[in-house]
Amino acid sequence: MHALAPELHIPVLYRDARLAVVDKPARLMAHDSGLARGEQDFLADRLRAQFGQPVHLVHRLDRATSGCLLVAFDGDTARALGGQFMGRAVEKTYLAVCRGWPEPREDLIDHPLDGGPGKPEKKPAQTAYRVLATGAMPWPYREHAESRFALLECRPHTGRFRQIRRHLKHRHHHLIGDTSHGDGARNRMFRQHLGVHRMLLHAWRLVFTHPETGGRIALEAAPDEAFVRVLAAFGWQLPRLD
Repeated sequence: MHALAPELHIPVLYRDARLAVVDKPARLMAHDSGLARGEQDFLADRLRAQFGQPVHLVHRLDRATSGCLLVAFDGDTARALGGQFMGRAVEKTYLAVCRGWPEPREDLIDHPLDGGPGKPEKKPAQTAYRVLATGAMPWPYREHAESRFALLECRPHTGRFRQIRRHLKHRHHHLIGDTSHGDGARNRMFRQHLGVHRMLLHAWRLVFTHPETGGRIALEAAPDEAFVRVLAAFGWQLPRLD
């Protein structure tokens, strides 16, 4: 197995003999799939080289999403952790920037979703959200002299295909930077005015039970430079996590 170049190393938030939690960069695909379209660089391959052993991705993050991702080093651990995800025993908290100011400021989006390409069957899907901050920029849009945006905390209760992105679209509060389900005009505003070219969805916190020790593990991934630039531009502060 080839050693991984230092610039390709993935930040590690936690590691022991059974599992690890890494901080996945935005724009890196988790693994090879039908959506890869010729992509050659995958998180799973980097981690195998970096850790020098097989890895099992316990869950997935979209290519454009950054943040906490849990991996196991053996099949038994992967199955045990996968059971926690299936049983909704894992707490996942995301940061998202959306267009508009959602009302109510805290709610549960309960809207069935299909499974993505080739999987037309709709299944129950729920995402809880809370508005952490709102702001406006002097960026004209149609008859409006300014454009409004919000910083959200999102907690998916299910794990459907692109769930948060599609649920925000369903509420007409499209995720900024989402080129598949977002609002192109607002995405261009962030590129032109703030130089932000990434999707503003970040897996901020992950809480799960260690399958061997039974201890509860809570980890947090700090937002990257582009996400921090947006927070600074709006003067938004992240709340402390308990």
